[in-house]
Amino acid sequence: MSAFIARGHKNAHKLNFYSRHAFQRLLPAAWLRAHRESIMRQIDAMDEKERFQVLWRINYYNKLESSFSVSDDATRIRDFKRGKSWAYYLDMLSILRFFPRDMRFHYQFGDITRVPSVPTFVKSRPVGEENHNAVLLKLNRVRHYYMVNDRVPFGAKESKVVWRGACHQPQRQRFIEGFHDHPLCNVGDVHRKAQGKPWHREFMSVADQLQYKFVLSIEGNDVATNLKWIMASNSLCFMTKPRYETWFMEGALVPGHHFVELKSDYSDLEEKIRYYTKHDAEAKAIIANANDYVEQFKDEGKERLLNLAVMQKFFKKSNQIDGVF
Repeated sequence: MSAFIARGHKNAHKLNFYSRHAFQRLLPAAWLRAHRESIMRQIDAMDEKERFQVLWRINYYNKLESSFSVSDDATRIRDFKRGKSWAYYLDMLSILRFFPRDMRFHYQFGDITRVPSVPTFVKSRPVGEENHNAVLLKLNRVRHYYMVNDRVPFGAKESKVVWRGACHQPQRQRFIEGFHDHPLCNVGDVHRKAQGKPWHREFMSVADQLQYKFVLSIEGNDVATNLKWIMASNSLCFMTKPRYETWFMEGALVPGHHFVELKSDYSDLEEKIRYYTKHDAEAKAIIANANDYVEQFKDEGKERLLNLAVMQKFFKKSNQIDGVF
């Protein structure tokens, strides 16, 4: 796919994102607040298996167990303003509008890699048991949930690993310097500051990267943006153990089931490429599991319900609202 077509596809994705938010803003907040509980009651109508999965996800995103008080300096919904990012603001506002305007909350936008000292809405957090104060919402969806329809079967793809990105972080720099000239790799740093370096490469669209059997996912400031579209494709995801997680629940991914885990220094990369080139049935099984995992994030109605439930649990635990959770 040419860069021009790739830009057009991505622009259509962005247009759809902002159009959805524009339509949602036409709905009166009072109407949304009145219908919040009826939306929440959808959980009661689910069969046992679906209800278990939904409740598990709610409690994964929001691990708060004890009641707490929100400090006086917390933001009230009525005072919530756009900062630098329209994407974060619109995603969060679309959920906040379902709740009374005097509710208070803490939030942090951007790539969050430390657990806040108080319960706070975030896009990302460290993977681990002690991350309760970091309450995940589905934020910056326009960037993190971009996917293409992969029509190329695994067997028709080239038996190499591919990666493109900007190497600002040490882990990316170490990888690209060590593997840019490996015969089984087509990897490179696309940032202009890398021009003149032997590891600099030109931009490669998502569709062009999906001509390869193996696509590498490397964390940046927090999670790897490309992980979602890799796992939604017919290519096999290679990555090291995730250190950070978002709404995609990277910490819940199972090595050998959803992705191929690599050592932190990538010393087993060539071995894994050669193994899964020869054992394509195993590769296809992992790809199928990854595709199934991604499906749960495509139901817009359920995703809205989950965001509402996560936020309602926050307001319930902070003694600002009654209701379930």
